[in-house]
Amino acid sequence: MDAIITASRWAGEAAGERPPTLLDVRWEMTLAKAGGSPAGPTGRAAYEAGHLPGAIFVDLDAELAGPPGPQGRHPLPDLAVFGAAMRRAGVSADRPVVVYDGGQGWAAARAWWLLRWAGHPDVRVLDGGVAAWTAAGGALTTEVPAVPEGDFAPRPGALPVLDADGAAVLARRGVLLDARAGERYRGEVEPVDPVAGHIPGAVSAPTTENVAADGRLRPAAELAARFAALGAGPDAEVGVYCGSGVSAAHELLALTVAGVPAALYVGSWSEWSAAGRPVSTGAERG
Repeated sequence: MDAIITASRWAGEAAGERPPTLLDVRWEMTLAKAGGSPAGPTGRAAYEAGHLPGAIFVDLDAELAGPPGPQGRHPLPDLAVFGAAMRRAGVSADRPVVVYDGGQGWAAARAWWLLRWAGHPDVRVLDGGVAAWTAAGGALTTEVPAVPEGDFAPRPGALPVLDADGAAVLARRGVLLDARAGERYRGEVEPVDPVAGHIPGAVSAPTTENVAADGRLRPAAELAARFAALGAGPDAEVGVYCGSGVSAAHELLALTVAGVPAALYVGSWSEWSAAGRPVSTGAERG
């Protein structure tokens, strides 16, 4: 099953008699120091100004994550809240889902991963998001579609997750990828969380390097070569974390395209650093 869909292919599927359910997950994080609120605009204003025809808006902070707390800034959502949000958006178990965002891909990947983790069998990310759609000649609309209530009931466990202890073990015996920017991994800057640095033993692998200049994921062969150079081949035990489990979902999307199974540490650095766990700095895995 494909994890991504191109704008041209989406145009064809959208014109079918029963197109996939389409979710708009535009979101942007405004960085703030620990103790403040890191959440940025929900994306609803952008959705209301113009979205892909047939799309329903989903709020990442309110519907794809639980409240910030000891388990991180974007912990797993309450299943009842998540399930209700998906059904409101028309998600059903027997109908494919396509998700998109403003183009960065992080928020769309979070929705993709959550739905797959919760048992939905067919979810894809629109590669390049709104920018790719409009570049291909696709139109936007302000019309909010009336969609029938879906029947999706989350059944978690279809994809692997890591807790903090599991991430620590994997960093020693397998490959734990840090999807944040390199300067955050090295501990040179930390704009959000209380401590700078990385999980000891983790490997720096910024997810921004998984995309080309046009914002679309690099070809599968290029991604596979990149991850293999980092020790994350298809036979390795691989995990991913980031700041709060959002950009790491994008790295997981790239790993999936590359054919590399991997687990997500949802709490990520926001949970790890707040708990006073060991920290490494510098460019080397340590």
